[in-house]
This record gives sequence, C-alpha cells and structure tokens, in this order.
Amino acid sequence: MRLIVDSGSTKADWIAIDSNGKILFTTQTLGLNPEVLEENEIIDRLNDRFDILQNKKNATHLFFYGAGCGTDKMKIALSQVFQNYFPNAIIDVKEDTYAAVYATTPKGEKAIVSILGTGSNCSYFDGKELHQKVQSLGYIAMDDCSGNVFGKELIRKYYFNKMPQELAIEFEKEYDLDPDAIKNKLYKEPNPNAYLATFAKFLIQHKETEFCRKIIFKGMKSFVKNYIKQYDNCKEIPIHFVGSIAFYLKEELQETFDKYELQLGNVLRRPIDGLIAYHIANK
Repeated sequence: MRLIVDSGSTKADWIAIDSNGKILFTTQTLGLNPEVLEENEIIDRLNDRFDILQNKKNATHLFFYGAGCGTDKMKIALSQVFQNYFPNAIIDVKEDTYAAVYATTPKGEKAIVSILGTGSNCSYFDGKELHQKVQSLGYIAMDDCSGNVFGKELIRKYYFNKMPQELAIEFEKEYDLDPDAIKNKLYKEPNPNAYLATFAKFLIQHKETEFCRKIIFKGMKSFVKNYIKQYDNCKEIPIHFVGSIAFYLKEELQETFDKYELQLGNVLRRPIDGLIAYHIANK
C-alpha cells in the first residue's frame, strides 16, 4: 500500500493506492506542518483518522508533500515521526512545491510553479529539478499574497477602523473579533497561520468591493515582484498555481498577469489528483 499525502498548514489530503494504482481509501487530516506542530500533535492528528490508524503496518511507501518541509531540518524531523508511525514504510518527505510541480507541469517541461493557499511559495522547475530563489521564512516574515497574510490585513484594517462600515458589520457577523479570542488563537493555540487564513474567505466573498480589490491586487503585485520576477525567464514560460487563494481568485490573477505580461498556466485548488497520476506513471 502506497500513501500519497498533500499537506498544507490547514489540512492534509491522504490517498492510499495499491500496486496497480487502485484507490483503497481517501481521507483528510488537519495540516501537518512541522514548523508549527510538535510531534505529539502530529501523532494525534494521524490517530484521529481510523483508515490511517488501522493501516500503520500495511503501508509500504509514504510520499509526503508538505508545507513547512522546505529545510533539511524539518524534513528529517518529520521523516522520523513518520518512520516511527509507519514502521514498514519507505518514507519520502518533500516540500509542498513538488506536489504542485507534479500535478500541474507536463513531464519535461519548464515552468514557474507557485502555491497560494494558507501560505505561499514559488519555484522554478527546469524540467528535471526544482530551483528556488527565495527561501521562505514562514508566515510571520513572508507568505506574500497568502490566506494568512490576507487575514492579518483584514484584522488590522478592522481594528484600525480602516474597513468600510457596511463591510465591518458583515465582518463582525461572521467572526469572533473579541481581542482576547484573537490573541488566544494566535499565541496559545496551534496553527496560528491557518487561523489567520480563515479570514481570507471574507475577502473572497466580497472581492467585488473596492476595499477588497485593493487588498487583493496589492498582495498579487507583491507576489509578482518579490517572487515571480526573481526568475529572468518569467515572461517566457507558463506560471502554474495550486491553492485555494489562487483558485478562487483566478480572475484577479489573470488580470494581474496581463498587466505584467506573464503567462498564467494551470490553476488547481488541490494537487492530489495530479499526484495520483504521477505516482501511477512513475511507480
């Protein structure tokens, strides 16, 4: 049994396939980002799903693509957790950008591949290897145009009284904006980045308003300038995206790319289906 996992900070999609590529089961856990979770929290999230728990010893391979796995330290730490949990499996942990590449980019083709979800990332794929100009420092320092950055911007606008009154009223109806509640989520509970990203739903729902459009395009402009334009050939190759922010703001991405003369490629909400095809073809 091979387990294929695409994990962001918010959630992780799991698919088990047999040697012939037949799907044995699918499930979903909370995100398994090693940068923001301790080992016991990761184990608890695995144990919470019966399909995973009962197949601990049946797994022969685990292909894990995850947010927070961009450094050797994090990959090694998470690999050890998985090796202890799945004792008979060969463990392969890669950063989530590889999942995006395998899901969006035809074999052997060059592309810039980006993630816009709870967090953000951008890499160049030369047809064989992945190259990254910008090393991510996580949600506090970076993650331009991501769900958590948009969420933080909305909260700041609300508390600084910079949000239009009619939107502020709607914002109050949808979220618990009590200062103590917000600070507890940010500083005392796990996954503060995923919590911040929950506010991005409001931005998408009201994306036609001038207020929200300004925030969206400011974020996209920042992502293009700080990430995509790091690559000299960015105007010559397609730029693919995965992630909910990219998926639900595809029209705004296209508008931004038209301005910068960039080629928008495939935009997927989740790469997991593409990963299945990749692993069946490369078993």
